Parts: sequence; C-alpha cells; structure tokens
Amino acid sequence: MPDRLYLRHSTDKQTDARQKHALAALIAAGAPVYEDPATSSRVLSLERTGFKQLLDEAAVGDTIRIADAARLFRSVADIIALRPVLIRRGLHLRVESGLLSGIDLASDDPGTKMMVSVLAAVLEFQRDMISENTREGVAAAAAGGKTLGRPTALDEDQAAGVIAAYRDGVAVKALARQYDVSPKTIRRVLDEAGAREVPDFEEVLADEGVELASLAETSAAASTPVLVVDVPGLVAEHLQTTTEDVAIRYSLASGQSVRRGQGYSVRVTAPANVHQAMIDASAELVKSPAGRKARRIHTDRITTAYDRVTAARTQH
Repeated sequence: MPDRLYLRHSTDKQTDARQKHALAALIAAGAPVYEDPATSSRVLSLERTGFKQLLDEAAVGDTIRIADAARLFRSVADIIALRPVLIRRGLHLRVESGLLSGIDLASDDPGTKMMVSVLAAVLEFQRDMISENTREGVAAAAAGGKTLGRPTALDEDQAAGVIAAYRDGVAVKALARQYDVSPKTIRRVLDEAGAREVPDFEEVLADEGVELASLAETSAAASTPVLVVDVPGLVAEHLQTTTEDVAIRYSLASGQSVRRGQGYSVRVTAPANVHQAMIDASAELVKSPAGRKARRIHTDRITTAYDRVTAARTQH
C-alpha cells in the first residue's frame, strides 16, 4: 500500500531539512508529501490543513510516515484523538528514526496503546518544560524593561474609550467600524477588561466571519420534518472544519457523540433540509474511498429516518 509522508515545523524560522533527510529514500521514490509549515504542536493534528488533506486522500491500508513522533503529536490529548481516526480508516503510522522505528503506532493491540500513551506523556512533559522556560524568559525580559510581543491594535486610551462606549450600549460591530479594527479585536479588549459576559456560540461564529442565522428560524421556515440521524464521525469531522453553514455547525455542536465499535457518530436532531445540506456540503469526501463510504452511510441513514417519519405521519 502507498506511503504518505507528513512534515511539520513549529515556526517560520525552522525548516523541514532534518525531516526530509530522514525520509529521503521515500521522497526519492515519489511518495506524496504533506506539510504543515509554521504550525504549533498545540494545534491538534486533526485540525491542521496539511494533515487533513492527507487523511482526505488516504485509502485503507496506506501508511503515514513521519521523521519523529513530535512532528505529528506532542500531547496525550492529541494522540487519544488521533489514534481512533487512523484505526477507523484502516491507516498505519510509522516513525522512520529512533526507538519507535518499525512500530505501527496506529495498531490497536494493548502493548502499542500503552507505549503510545507513555510516549505522548513524555512529549507533553517536554513541551510543557519548553513553555515554562519560555515564560521564565519572558518574565525576566519584562523585569528588565523590555517590551515584548507585537504592538496592540488599540492603545490604552482607545481601549478605555471602547470599554466606556460598550458600557453605554454601543454595539461591538459599531465599535469595530469606528476604530477600523475587527470585531474580534474589540471583543478581546472587552474580555481583558471583564466588560462583557463569556461569548456564546453565535459570537464565536461571528469571529470566524460566518453570517449568523437562527436555527429556530430555519426550522420554522422549513416544511420538512425533524429527523434524528447518526452522522458518521468522518463526515462530522469534515463538516466541522469546512462548512460555513450556521445551521449545520450549530446542529453538529449540539449533537451527541455515539461510539460505534472503533469509530463514532454524532447523533444530530435537525430539520430534514439541514441533513440534506450536510450531504451537499460533504461532496468533497467522494475523493477518498473512506469518505465515499461514510457519505453513502450518512445518505442511507437520512433516507431511512425520513421514510420512517413520513410513514408515521401518514398513519396518523
């Protein structure tokens, strides 16, 4: 089965040279390469652009190869989230150098589970130590009078003006236009001053530039029944990271995770037109065998749920 190579470095001052050296033979053989340059290890592997592309294009039996484990995961949370996805899709994960070389880290046997958990804990400890040393260095520099970090978009007087105006009832978007900054910047200033409550789901979507719409209004306007459908995990992951449809994102965020063997589904309650929109929004999944299968299962579940509900309505 094909090999797929994954490279990552944390900052734009670093390079992939060492990783490419470890993977040189595979690169020379023409194995496809997927990269996440200048990407922090704090970004979970399943949320990285390059790695998501790799998963979209990988087929059952393919092997993901990395130069060292820290390129892909560096925390217990990351590997716990990653391994079930790899196992469910029938993929292998191998490190090309060091003590872990030759071991399939995506294997589901108890010994590998234990070894990977210990490895992740060690890598997480290493990352935390780096962070602690960085914080100590920042504190020492600040104590020496050095100014750290990038310049703020608003100075102290402007920030004070934003806070006062907000407390007088001026909307966040109006303040953003007034100071020529993004609404996210205004919210950050207000949050640092404790001037507003914790943002809700709609504000988070607004920060991402998604047009807001009410799910309740969508449901009321729809002439279709409400269906309860288990969305395959692969489809849910794809939609959560690609779609800007608020009704879809809200429905998935409100869903309940349901374990299915080694995989999982998200149980979603939503109008039938929202479920159909999910099918339309997941068209990209047909590019991979696993994606096609998950999308077909999703479509069949929607059809079954719709037929069941309409049949019940007819009987009444």
